Amino acid sequence: QVRLVESGGGLVQPGGTLRLSCAASRSIFDIYPMGWYRQAPGKQREWVATIGNGDYIDYADSVRGRFTITKDNVKNTMYLQMNSLKPEDTAVYYCNSGRPGLFSWGQGTQVTVSS
Repeated sequence: QVRLVESGGGLVQPGGTLRLSCAASRSIFDIYPMGWYRQAPGKQREWVATIGNGDYIDYADSVRGRFTITKDNVKNTMYLQMNSLKPEDTAVYYCNSGRPGLFSWGQGTQVTVSS
């Protein structure tokens, strides 16, 4: 069983930056494509970004050019650098496999973008 722990969220003003981390309890990032997801209040969880093996990376149109997904296989950690944050980025952010739900969902980390 893999345990995923998200961290790095917080309250930030529009235009600000945050860096989220996703730590895994064992080595998975060099095996599985992994992704970031988010769920805003009253909305369904949505996909944000995916990083695979090799050079594969993809982003939702809503975050492309503002967010950057990276990973460190040695540290068993994945990151999401979020720049130029907008109020509509407010959500709880989760990490999971590129096939969401393959692993148990963690608690997520709250990101609030507000002035």
